Amino acid sequence: MNWSLSSPNPLFAWLLVVASGVCEIAFSVLMKECDGFTRPVPTAGAVGFGLVSIWLMSVALRGVPLGPAYAVWAGIGTLGTALLATLIYQEPMTPMKALFFALVVVGIIGLQTGE
Repeated sequence: MNWSLSSPNPLFAWLLVVASGVCEIAFSVLMKECDGFTRPVPTAGAVGFGLVSIWLMSVALRGVPLGPAYAVWAGIGTLGTALLATLIYQEPMTPMKALFFALVVVGIIGLQTGE
């Protein structure tokens, strides 16, 4: 199996997309904690996770197509951030929001199985 960053095989590239999406979640949550970039530690964390997310995605794109990869990355970031916002900040999760988040999951699965 090719675990090379210069030319990742599709499985490894998709793992990089997922890792990038997880970093995107951390970036988003830390952005909330930055308080307009007035708090140095969360600001440094947000910048760091944001850069790692972009770097991982750029490497992943060497082995997977842009359209589906971006949709999966954005979906992971969207769903993970929404879930953490509900758990950490008690943002409301209405049945309608839950339905539309479920549709995001269906879209991600569809993109993966429709190739």
